[in-house]
Amino acid sequence: MIDIQVMHDSSEIIFYNTSELPVKIIQPRLSDYPGMGVICHWHEDIELIYILNGEMHYEINGKTIQLPEHSLLFVNARQLHFGFSVNYADCDFICVLFHPSLLQTNSWMYQTMVEPMIGNEGIEYLLFEENDSEDYGTISACVREMPVLRENAIQGYEWDVLSHLNRIWRVVFRRCEEVPTETGRILQEDKQVQREMVSYIFSHYADPLTLEEIAASGKVSRSKCCLIFKKFLGESPIDFVNSYRLEKSCLELRNTRHSITEIALRCGFNHSSYFTKLFTRKYGCTPSRFRKTFCS
Repeated sequence: MIDIQVMHDSSEIIFYNTSELPVKIIQPRLSDYPGMGVICHWHEDIELIYILNGEMHYEINGKTIQLPEHSLLFVNARQLHFGFSVNYADCDFICVLFHPSLLQTNSWMYQTMVEPMIGNEGIEYLLFEENDSEDYGTISACVREMPVLRENAIQGYEWDVLSHLNRIWRVVFRRCEEVPTETGRILQEDKQVQREMVSYIFSHYADPLTLEEIAASGKVSRSKCCLIFKKFLGESPIDFVNSYRLEKSCLELRNTRHSITEIALRCGFNHSSYFTKLFTRKYGCTPSRFRKTFCS
């Protein structure tokens, strides 16, 4: 079971493969995550997702991207995002996270070809699909080889990983150099408000939550709160609260012996019947059936 750990500001705590190199290379399945999905989060790292088998949906700042088999997604730093299953089907994928500082081999190159891209609000993500262009072949080959390099861990393999990351960035930079630089002041402010509200939900999901309280945590009106949630996450604030509560309930069902009623209350639901109704609607089975399936 993989449990994404986030800070109070909804940023993910990244556990790199080694403390010496800020790179995380994993090859999981969606079924390794509670509810076959990852909670909404952001981080300073660049993220690469390559679909090995199956398909996945990925939400970035309220936009849903369909990732078919063998597609590859580049997610820029500081974007609110999460991935989830399509029709509860499993999906095998490679995930690579790396901190932009790894590209800082030359200060001029970093200041002119890395920092502007990371700070450009117009560059949220790039999607590379099979047979799309020769860029796909270059970038997908690099991502596919990195788990092999990590598993074999031949002395000095870190140089090969860095070489792949530089080749990937060269492709990404070429693809993005035509994207105009946006001032994005209002967009940045809305993103910050969104993070503050999501952070408040993560910290208080087990308590009774109202739209007024969520809006107040971001210092905006109720209507502005709803607009921001719809813009960046594609759902209402209360729907997001319930989705997060359901994800936490999946962990409780898998990792504790608490009763269904206890779990409902611990995750912020006042009534177990309402909890069961929402759980069944989201996951296609009752909490009891989920527990039997994943804990047997």
